[in-house]
Amino acid sequence: MSDVPFIEVEQLRDMLNSAAPPVVVDVREKWENDLCQINGSKLIPLGSLPAHLAELPKDQTIVMHCHHGGRSGRAVAYLLQQGYAKVFNLKGGIHAWSERIDPTIKAYQ
Repeated sequence: MSDVPFIEVEQLRDMLNSAAPPVVVDVREKWENDLCQINGSKLIPLGSLPAHLAELPKDQTIVMHCHHGGRSGRAVAYLLQQGYAKVFNLKGGIHAWSERIDPTIKAYQ
């Protein structure tokens, strides 16, 4: 989804090491999260996102991710419609994270 704000995996790595790290939300399904995850991420599958809005702070930066970026792009668009301003899609998703940041994370198809 090219119309939503995104960040590169290197930007997320740097943000996670900052004084004010973002909330990282994994919108994949539980079985995918069981295979691999970004440390510290919060699992909220895309289909259940509306029921979990109260868990997401509007005053913090939120980075959404999925496998490659499609579902998380839809999640970002939804949060923007709900009044969230500091929300970003992780470009390339956990797949890009495993390739460029943490090769110990299992890649899957």
